[in-house]
Amino acid sequence: QVQVVESGGGLVQAGGSLRLSCTASGLTFDDYAMGWFRQAPGKEREGVACISRSGGLTYYTSSVKGRFTISRDSAKNTLYLQMNSLKPEDTAMYYCAAYRQLSLLSVQCGVGDYKYWGQGTQVTVSS
Repeated sequence: QVQVVESGGGLVQAGGSLRLSCTASGLTFDDYAMGWFRQAPGKEREGVACISRSGGLTYYTSSVKGRFTISRDSAKNTLYLQMNSLKPEDTAMYYCAAYRQLSLLSVQCGVGDYKYWGQGTQVTVSS
């Protein structure tokens, strides 16, 4: 049974930093691309950052480029999202997700591309 579990959310002031972690079990971690998604109240879930199975390809949505960094540790079956210079508009529930990546040429970052999802961790940025 596949399990995806996020941690690391919390309340932070604008300009601060947080590091989210996501541990995946029940799957062969190196076969799966991983992604971070977020959903604010009243808004659709969006892809924030995604990383290929090898870690060699990454994607960031434009609003977080230069502030967020996605990474993965295969030895720990863990995905990370380092978030710096946080803004109030980053406030949302953050979800970790995985899909089995067959093509090595690109990494997908659409909600519909991902099969396994965690329950989410709340990030709140105060102004």
